[in-house]
Amino acid sequence: MTDSQKYIIGLVFYPGMTSLDMVGPHQVFSALPGVELHRIWKTLDPIICDDGLMIVPDTTFANCPSLDVICVGGGLEQQAVENDPEVLEFFRKQGSTAKFVTSVCGGSEFLAKAGLLKGYRAATHWGMRQQLMTHLGVEMGTERVVVDRNRITGGGVTAGIDFGLTIASILYDEETAKIVQLLLEYDPAPPFNAGSPEKAGSEIVNKAILYMQKLSNLELAKTTS
Repeated sequence: MTDSQKYIIGLVFYPGMTSLDMVGPHQVFSALPGVELHRIWKTLDPIICDDGLMIVPDTTFANCPSLDVICVGGGLEQQAVENDPEVLEFFRKQGSTAKFVTSVCGGSEFLAKAGLLKGYRAATHWGMRQQLMTHLGVEMGTERVVVDRNRITGGGVTAGIDFGLTIASILYDEETAKIVQLLLEYDPAPPFNAGSPEKAGSEIVNKAILYMQKLSNLELAKTTS
């Protein structure tokens, strides 16, 4: 592990996002030497995630420096902001100069709508693959992390840690990524073999889809009430 490299990494937070999409990568990035980490939103007002966790940004769109890595996650309420012209313009601006344009879970939809995934292959949450392919023309992968040149995208929620470690290996080296993985004791051993549609089976997948729809409708009702 070396501290000779310096990187500016920006994580975009927004109201209604899924906290773990960004908290996982944030934990990995915070363990890397020489990283200047920014938590970004339009304002510095506290943000409430879709699980109730509160996060306080420290950087606004207006005063954000040029980023080496820009990243965004998904969330149950992302529809409320994913078409916001100010948000998409921020991604276009930073994406035009960043060394790496990245996302976790449904964050790939922000990148696609900003025109940053045209001609690139990407990952997202399994429940959003069809939408990105059909409506936004993105070639979707089913891997936990998809690397296509300088576009690096993670699958759903917990893939953010795999994503973060992949970024660490690219920015530094494999040894550095392994050291961080060990420090985090990231050694997954899930109690059930149901972490992907392929493993869970059709019955669980169908029930999960109904559950997601119910959650989305509840969040939509909150925002419109």
